[in-house]
Amino acid sequence: MKNISKMLFYIIMILGTFLTLSSETWLSMWIGLEMNLIAFIPILYKLKNLNTSESCMIYFLIQSLGSILMLVSILSNSLIMVSNTMIDLLLNSMLLFSMFIKLGVPPFHFWLPEILEKMNWTNCMIMMTWQKIAPLTILSFLVEKSSLIPIIIIMSTLVGAIGGLNQTSIRKIMGYSSISHMGWMIACMKFSNEMWIMYLMIYSAILAMLIYMFHSLSSFSINQFMMTSPSFSEKLSVIILFMSLGGLPPFLGFLPKWMVIQNMIMSNSYTTLMIMIMSILITLFYYLRLVSTVLLLSNSSNKWSSNIKSNSNTLTTIITINMILPVISTLSL
Repeated sequence: MKNISKMLFYIIMILGTFLTLSSETWLSMWIGLEMNLIAFIPILYKLKNLNTSESCMIYFLIQSLGSILMLVSILSNSLIMVSNTMIDLLLNSMLLFSMFIKLGVPPFHFWLPEILEKMNWTNCMIMMTWQKIAPLTILSFLVEKSSLIPIIIIMSTLVGAIGGLNQTSIRKIMGYSSISHMGWMIACMKFSNEMWIMYLMIYSAILAMLIYMFHSLSSFSINQFMMTSPSFSEKLSVIILFMSLGGLPPFLGFLPKWMVIQNMIMSNSYTTLMIMIMSILITLFYYLRLVSTVLLLSNSSNKWSSNIKSNSNTLTTIITINMILPVISTLSL
């Protein structure tokens, strides 16, 4: 019976997202977001402990705040007795801010790393990938009209870079990394609606592989990851995935960043681009800090370590996807 209810919530969550994607009116988009929210909360509350109940409460309050702001902006649209330009500007700004709250984009980002810290790896995965699809789709309709977007892009990349510097929790590091990637996705929207979808797909694929590694090793902090004594192939996979997530050239994660850089150079957005690239160097620094401890200090293997080792075929697939796929893609271009 438990599995049936779990499947039901997952189906409602997916249907809510698809309703938002296929809607033609703001109100039906809002209904889709609410369906998604109401189905995700029971999925979060699966473990029934203090951390999960706290994360459910924070998530519900933040998402409700975003939904209320969105609903108010939609319903008050026809009631404002001013010029059409003013109505469009106000509606656009309120909808933008409601989506920023839902996505955890700075300056509304404080809840995201905190809530990820209280989740298991599966929920973290859903939170950082699937739960972003619907708000990002709504955001893609609004980006062209707004002049705030370059400031939001700079804030996202800088907060994502600086926030992760003093963290020891892997989930918080992934949270700040997600905020940084949000800035790049919003930059994609400025140029092409198809580009941010490609960016999100590649980011989700890398994140899924990385979360699979952490889940299989039951690692939640840097120290725990060292104590699990991963094999050389597991270490290599994690190193490659982190470098890929940071957007280092030979790896898969560089491809979407390359597209953004190319488009920003063509549109003469040099200042924003320079800040984005510098902030990516900071994120690479804290990825390297996490990876270097794994590579250099964790060479001994404990006899008492009873963790389940990852399948070697899966590790080979992860390494192949991140190393060979970018080369093939580049040559095909």
